[in-house]
Amino acid sequence: MRDEMTRLAIPVRGMHCAGCERTLRMALTRLDGVHDAKPDRHAEQVTVNFDPARVSEETLREHIDLCGFEVSA
Repeated sequence: MRDEMTRLAIPVRGMHCAGCERTLRMALTRLDGVHDAKPDRHAEQVTVNFDPARVSEETLREHIDLCGFEVSA
């Protein structure tokens, strides 16, 4: 049986360059349950495909904050 993936766009402030995007992408994809993450500094958001049975939205938001970026409301 295939796990159900959830796609979530999280507003993020503080990404200023491609390096910021790369840092955030690498950090999020290391979390168990995250299939992929696509940060976009111009849109000020990261789109994450993840398995909610393995990682929560709250954990994603906390991890973004720990990486030095601000999760917007």
